Amino acid sequence: EVVGAAERVASGDFAVPVPEHGPPSLRSVASGFKSMTTRLEHQQQARRELMADIAHELRTPLAVMQGRLEGMLDGVYPTDEHQVTQVLEDTRTLARLVDDLRTLAHSESGTLALAKEPADVELLVNEAIAAFQPEALVRNVELRTRISGEIPGVELDPVRIREVLTNLLANAVRHSPEGRVVEVELDARSADIVVRVADRGPGIRPEDLPHIFDRFYKGDASTGSGLGLTIARNLVAAHGGTITAHAREEGGTIVEFTLPRLTTND
Repeated sequence: EVVGAAERVASGDFAVPVPEHGPPSLRSVASGFKSMTTRLEHQQQARRELMADIAHELRTPLAVMQGRLEGMLDGVYPTDEHQVTQVLEDTRTLARLVDDLRTLAHSESGTLALAKEPADVELLVNEAIAAFQPEALVRNVELRTRISGEIPGVELDPVRIREVLTNLLANAVRHSPEGRVVEVELDARSADIVVRVADRGPGIRPEDLPHIFDRFYKGDASTGSGLGLTIARNLVAAHGGTITAHAREEGGTIVEFTLPRLTTND
């Protein structure tokens, strides 16, 4: 019965029943086989949902580009620098989405290559904040850094952790009302380093909070692809850390992630 079920699974039938009877060893095999087919069925469903989500996300920028180009050819839009610039921006949006999907695929499959090296997290944070200063000034949002104690070295991929910081800062700055403050805090624990990004914006709805790291999940005010926080979670996990989010008592959101300390051999 197990052999026959295996042949049906090989052809794509994951709902094949395998009765659990006989000696304990055979019942154990049958139970393990059922667990395997259940996981395979869930993975196949997840792949279908992922493909549907990707198709949906790609369709929007492609439809915008197609409509704009057809309008230019039909004379609805003038063929001038402004329209060409808009099409170029649409292609950049599409390129960012494709790049995000590529990073997500590698991180979820465990094939993402990390170029780890001893790094200064404080320097990375300062560089990320400096990169966001112009946008923060335009939005009248103040960026602050708070460091608790001496921050030891960490072995990480600077490019990938900078990507995590950029995503968190972008969300915090863009969802902060004018005149508010976004704080980036660094703290050293016994086993890891904590990086905390706190804003005083409208906050995340309680029903949205458990899902913000889910793939393609978007809140009502979100304008992105819904991949940024998912990628940030996967990149932090690839470094052996964790990332969480919770609401502030005084309003706003705190997103923090951990990175293991750099270990040295005496």
